[in-house]
Amino acid sequence: MMGALVDMEDLVARSQLMREAMGTSKTVSTSMVKILSSFDHRLSRLEAAIRPTQVRTFTFRMGHENIDRTLKAAEVVLTQFDVSRQMEATINKGPKDDLSGFLAAVDQLQENIEFFSVNRKYKSSDGLLNHAKVLLTVGMSKLEAEFMALLMHHSKPVDPAQLNESLPTSDKVSLAAVDVQRTTIPQSPSFESINGNLPLQPPVLIAPKIIPQLHEMAKRLVGAGFHQQCFQAYRDIRASVLEQSLRKLGVEKLSKEDVAKLQWEALEGKIGNWITYIRAAVKLLFAGERVLCDQVLYRLDPVREKAFAEVTESSMMMLLSFGDVIARSKKSPEKLFVLLDMYDTMRDLLPEIEVVFSGEQAQPTREAALSLTRKLAETATETFADFEEAVEKDATKTLVLDGTVHPLTSYVMNYVKFLLDSYQSTLKQLFVEKGIGDRANSTLAAATKRIMSVLLINLEMKSNLYKDAALTNLFLMNNTHYMVKSVRRSEAKELLGDDWVQRHRRVVQQYAQGYQRSSWAKALSYLSGSSLAAGGSGGLANSGDASGISRAVVQDRFKQFNTIFEDLHIRQSQWTIPDPELRQAVRLQVAEVLLPAYRSFFRNYRAILEAGKNPQKYMKYSPEELEQLLGEFFEGKMRPDQRR
Repeated sequence: MMGALVDMEDLVARSQLMREAMGTSKTVSTSMVKILSSFDHRLSRLEAAIRPTQVRTFTFRMGHENIDRTLKAAEVVLTQFDVSRQMEATINKGPKDDLSGFLAAVDQLQENIEFFSVNRKYKSSDGLLNHAKVLLTVGMSKLEAEFMALLMHHSKPVDPAQLNESLPTSDKVSLAAVDVQRTTIPQSPSFESINGNLPLQPPVLIAPKIIPQLHEMAKRLVGAGFHQQCFQAYRDIRASVLEQSLRKLGVEKLSKEDVAKLQWEALEGKIGNWITYIRAAVKLLFAGERVLCDQVLYRLDPVREKAFAEVTESSMMMLLSFGDVIARSKKSPEKLFVLLDMYDTMRDLLPEIEVVFSGEQAQPTREAALSLTRKLAETATETFADFEEAVEKDATKTLVLDGTVHPLTSYVMNYVKFLLDSYQSTLKQLFVEKGIGDRANSTLAAATKRIMSVLLINLEMKSNLYKDAALTNLFLMNNTHYMVKSVRRSEAKELLGDDWVQRHRRVVQQYAQGYQRSSWAKALSYLSGSSLAAGGSGGLANSGDASGISRAVVQDRFKQFNTIFEDLHIRQSQWTIPDPELRQAVRLQVAEVLLPAYRSFFRNYRAILEAGKNPQKYMKYSPEELEQLLGEFFEGKMRPDQRR
């Protein structure tokens, strides 16, 4: 209990000490607040005293910074002005002596113009900007003149001999990559595409070392807004040189009236030349112009595409217009082959035309080439159909007096043979153009059969003009045999088939037999002993026994036979069987019938005549002599008094 009291007293004593300490602290704090309040008051008065000085100092600092900025801006303006003044001398001098320096000056001048265009806040900017623009215009005029002079100096017509050497002798040309590393200009995507699709290496139209210079000049002209001037200069110069190249090659512009006045031989020659010209133009000249344009005007679209399109347009249209005149001229059978040649040429060139004349600007040229190809196909198809009609309606009544192959037959068969041997695939392609490609072979076969049929019908009509049945048969035999032989030796056999050939070979045999009956039936009748009669009446007393035959009857028989044979020999030695094998076969066929009958008659009745006077008057020919005379038949020994 006592211990607890001691602890309580100790605690009270400590509490008393703490109260005393806190009272002392409060007194000190109050004193400190008074002191600090005094300092705050003094500082406020000090701040008020130095504030004007601070404001003046800040103003001085800001003014100094403004002066620095102004001086720096002025320095930049003065530098640009100084550069512009330095470039002015180079620009006024022109690019002739120092192209690189001139181009560098143009680039710097362009930068000045951009600077003054952006920094329009300076009072002097507008004046400096206008001065720089005027100076740039002067520079571009000088650059344009130098561009034209350099392009013109190095643009020369291509030598025709160079083009002729470059063209392949056949349609099978090996792909040759175009050397596109001749200049330091990068390849454009379009140029790479063209290069990969050109089968021939185009000629070098401008020296490779000049092309980078032209390109740099063109780039500055276009960059400065002189698109039209650059385009016109390039177009006018290159178009003129291209036309000169074509004229040197031999290309000439012919109107429809000019073509109508030409004889066929002359026109055929010009068409052949046109095929060479347009192939040389597309594969070499136009391809070369595309390569050159892509290099000089690289990445300068739309100037590049427009320039190429207009450089080549006039020349290409001149070539296409001649083809169009031919396609629209009066149709005739002899034109079919050249029409097919022209169609083949255009169809062959179309893929290259698509590549060389790519782009929207050259679309009219591509469409014109495609239109001509279709027109040639249409005209060729119509001409082929007209040929069939012309064969059917050929009404010439001039006879071939010797019964040989009629000119119509040889013309038609040679025409068909050449057509099918040389142009069968092209004809089938025409049917594809008409939308019947799946039936092209059968359609061509049917057309060929119709031509054969109308020719045979026409020949039968012409054969009716002969007055001699034997000559009629000989004429039809000769012409049908010629047709069969021509078919067998040409691609027509595949279209007409073996059945057609075999059937018409039998027709030839039938005409040969018809000739034999018409010519020799009467002669053979005088060599038959069955009709002889005894006692001069023309009969036999004992068949097979010559002793009962009247000498007068035998004499008359020999005399009649001789007369007929001599007449046949005179006439038919003037007739012609032009094919040696057929001629020999017909002679053999006659000999196999005539000679045995003559030998038998000669042997059986020779003794009767030899018992009388002048037996050689009646027995003029021995069997051997008769055989020899048969060998003179069908040799075509023409005489002025030949009878039909």
